[in-house]
Order: sequence, then C-alpha cells, then structure tokens
Amino acid sequence: MKFIIVGYGRVGRRTAATLRNEGHEVVVVDIDRERVERAIEEGFESVQGDGGDEDVLEQAGLDDADAVGGLTGDINVNFSTCVIGDAHGCRTVLRVDEDFSEELYDSYSDAVDEVIYPERLGAAGAKTALLGGDVNVIAEIAEDLAVASIAIPADSPVLGDRVVEVELPGNARIYAHGRARESMTIPLPQTVLETGDSVAVVVDPDRLPDVRTALRGDAAA
Repeated sequence: MKFIIVGYGRVGRRTAATLRNEGHEVVVVDIDRERVERAIEEGFESVQGDGGDEDVLEQAGLDDADAVGGLTGDINVNFSTCVIGDAHGCRTVLRVDEDFSEELYDSYSDAVDEVIYPERLGAAGAKTALLGGDVNVIAEIAEDLAVASIAIPADSPVLGDRVVEVELPGNARIYAHGRARESMTIPLPQTVLETGDSVAVVVDPDRLPDVRTALRGDAAA
C-alpha cells in the first residue's frame, strides 16, 4: 500500500518508519527543509511544502495513495490534508491535541476516517489507523515493548479518573479503552474509567506487574 505522511516530526517519523518496515510505500511531506532533508537521508521519497496544499499532495502522488495522515502539530494543516485526501478517495487520519473538547472531536471525526491523539496513541496506533485496522490488532511495537489488556475492578485506584490523565509506571501508555463487553477504541478526552472497563497498555515487559498494580490495586495480586 502507499501512504502519504504529512509532518516528519516525532510521530510522523516513527509512523513512516513503521509502515516502511512492513513493506509499504511511504512518501513524506513537510514544510520544513531540514525535516525533508532528514527524511531523504533516511531513505524516504519526500516533498517540501504545505501538506494542506492540494498541489503539494499531488506532487507526493496523492492520486495513487491509499491513505494520508495529517500528523503535524498544526490542526488546520492536518484537517486540510484530510479534506483533500478524502476528495481523492484516500483513507484519512487526523492528528489532534490531547486537550480537544468532545464537541470539536465529534466535528472532526465526522469528516475524517480516524482521529488520533499521538501523546497517548503513538506511532504504532497511527500506523494502525492508516491501515484501517482495529486498535485491538496492535501487536509488537518493538522488541522491548509489550501490549497488555487490563480489566478495571471495582476497587481500582483509578476509578473515576479520565483515561488521558492516568499516569503509569515506566512511561507505560494507555492506547485504547473499552466498556464491559464492548470493543476497544481510542478514548475521548472526557472518558472516565468505570468498573468493568478494559484498557490496552504498551509497556516495558519488566514493568507490567507495576502497571497492573497501578490500574488494579490489590486485585493485581
């Protein structure tokens, strides 16, 4: 498959590398010359320009791309990228900041295929969104990381906390959340943890017991 990644910062760079490592074709677009030069040095076909400009995206091969990801730190550029990509029949993935309101999330999610929060989702989740897969299919992200699904019991110390605010040991991250008997999805900014919920976390395997304790309390024993 062919993907256009707009924005070669931390999220875009790792997403592009993950997709390429899986055998996909990736073209990078960034307005910053130094980032474009770095992308070229790292072996990516790259175009310098505004990712919200249709001419720039067409230079990147928009007409035969399967999906585009607006992964810059500028929501306006990201949304323009997705609107243009959608008009060309591409799957569209929009990066937003974690402090987005639910109302703004809803307005953007109606216009694109998937909205991601990179601070919680990371490059592996961005890759999954671009491929159109369910969050549950995220497997190994790196040799030193593991993915685990953890249920939240009635005596959990994090009950009532917003998912995006939960701090976990060892830089572990919550990638997805689901209510009891429901599929996991990317949590909204206002989503709070309730008894019976499940969360998917990415963690150093050695810190998994600590993460389970942080999420389950005494029930982890």
